[in-house]
Amino acid sequence: MNKKRNIIIGSIICVLLMTVVFFVFNHGKSNEQVVTEYFELLKKKDYKQMYQMLDQKTVYTPTQKYFIEKHKEIYDVINPSNIQVKVIDEKDNMVQYQISMDTVAGKVKYKNKIEIKNEQIKFNKQLIFDEFSDKNKVKVITTQPYRGYILDRNGKYLAKQGNAYSFGLVRGKLNGENDYAQIAKYLETDVETIQKKMSASWIKDDSFVPIKNVSEQVKNQLIQQGILNIKGVKINTISTRVYPYDKITSHIIGYVQNVNSEDLKKHKSEGYTSSSVIGRSGIEATYEKQLRGEVGGKIVIVDENNNIIKTVAQKEAKDGKDIRLTIDINLQQSLYNEYQNDKSASVALNPQTGEVLALVSTPSYSNNDFVLGLSTDKWNALNNDSNQPMMSRYKQTYTPGSTMKPITAAIGLETKTIDPDKDLGAKDKWQKDSSWGSYYVTTLHAPSPNNLKNAITYSDNVYFARSALNTGKDNLFKYYKNLKIGEKIPFELVLNRSQYINKNQKVSDQLIADSGYGQGQILMNPLQLASIYSAFVNNGSIYQPHIVQGKTRTWIKNVFSKETSQTIKEDLINVIADEKGTGHAIYHDSIALAGKTGTAEIKQSQSDATGTELGWFTVMTTDSKQPLLITTMVEDVKDRGGSGYVVEHTKTPLDLYLSK
Repeated sequence: MNKKRNIIIGSIICVLLMTVVFFVFNHGKSNEQVVTEYFELLKKKDYKQMYQMLDQKTVYTPTQKYFIEKHKEIYDVINPSNIQVKVIDEKDNMVQYQISMDTVAGKVKYKNKIEIKNEQIKFNKQLIFDEFSDKNKVKVITTQPYRGYILDRNGKYLAKQGNAYSFGLVRGKLNGENDYAQIAKYLETDVETIQKKMSASWIKDDSFVPIKNVSEQVKNQLIQQGILNIKGVKINTISTRVYPYDKITSHIIGYVQNVNSEDLKKHKSEGYTSSSVIGRSGIEATYEKQLRGEVGGKIVIVDENNNIIKTVAQKEAKDGKDIRLTIDINLQQSLYNEYQNDKSASVALNPQTGEVLALVSTPSYSNNDFVLGLSTDKWNALNNDSNQPMMSRYKQTYTPGSTMKPITAAIGLETKTIDPDKDLGAKDKWQKDSSWGSYYVTTLHAPSPNNLKNAITYSDNVYFARSALNTGKDNLFKYYKNLKIGEKIPFELVLNRSQYINKNQKVSDQLIADSGYGQGQILMNPLQLASIYSAFVNNGSIYQPHIVQGKTRTWIKNVFSKETSQTIKEDLINVIADEKGTGHAIYHDSIALAGKTGTAEIKQSQSDATGTELGWFTVMTTDSKQPLLITTMVEDVKDRGGSGYVVEHTKTPLDLYLSK
């Protein structure tokens, strides 16, 4: 009997436990938790799962298709973020909550009540959006800000808003499609492109259909050629981004273009629309956020006749900020003019501040063409041009040749492995010992006495090969690191890193000797090389190079001593002052200039006679109220005067700047 009673009691306890477990697992969510879960799904835009939480027995519950479509229609337009939901009150299954979110038009906040029963939400229209109804719509009106201008140091516009011209067709005035071939020839397009644009459903007989945007210069050329004599061809003036100096500044300024689908996806919540532009390269891309400003917007509820019923949120547009560069456009232009037909890179610095006064790459391309739209033929021509006009040469690294010699000298003086007065004995060719086999370091100039001053003045390869070996790998590499060679250069535009040795390269005496006169595996970026030279007129310190006006900062402090810098500066003055110095062609009677030439050989072996040469020249003022340092590299100077070609072409830009 007792046994039977125990079984009954045990059964009752099990039933009770199962009931408790069932209740906990099936009735464990509070109404607040249900609300929270629902709006967490809204954050994820999981509208289908939100719909599953609705009570289908509510007097009015929309279809799932309608529910999802309406949410997409609203939330894809207002781009909500930072959605926050707070339960304010709860009574008799009626929950009052407040929802807030950041949108393209600012913050939206409103209250609503929902009834929850058995963890299911009874639908009401405000669950979709405040004051929503079947006939009303939520609409966003965006206001685009004015894009900031880019100016040079003196306030001259390098990028601004201006006018361009749109050539288009009016269907009702055309001679059918009979003139399409002629029009296509004028506008450098094809008949198929014109046909496609003219087949759009929105076009009426009096509609202007834009075919191609052009600059004022091209517009005038087309008019002179007679394009307006063709019936149905018209011109409209359009507002667009323009670059007054075009090819002269295109590599640093870059360009803007209309956003594409990839841009809209990448910048989804940033207010870009299909009519927006975005910076593609250069300063336009680097400072996109500042230049673009902030898009304004207004979220409104409109009725079926598009009348505004309510303004939900509104945010004023903020115009973009102007960016003022350190560039002196006159110096930029004169350097470009000198080298526009060469493959070259030029850097001009104020060595006392690090301000970049000019940054030139030639040959160049028209950034205005990219804004207005390139034809396929023009794009292919640019990409297939062997001179690579799209490549920013000032970003690249190159064999520095003899321009490394003053750096080798400075390291030797700092480590006391070079005695500037010691005569090493002039040698036209030299090798450490017979282990180098047939390899010799050769020089065109072996001055006597063979001391530091003469070796720099006449650019003696052998002197610096011997000195580099004497200085040694450890000392050289230590100072290369101190000079940040191999590190990222702190600059607003991306530059390739310089190097002093290839990764995992075994170091030999021959490699160290070649490094001493700028061959070996040393590669230098022109801006970094110019910055290092500035140490020789700054008592051994280097200011951080910058192209956007701002605070002057020291980049590398006291990398060389004042005494070492003074010695190298005096020797560099002699490079130009000495009648037989390699830079004497730029000598000035009225101002002391310091400089160094360099000719870097690019060849497969010592016996290679087919290799090319790079010509380098750095020149800087030393006692002027107009501090200036110019470094230029020109490719393919073999049989064109070597580095002497660069010296000659630096004269005019230097003179123009100093004569201000």
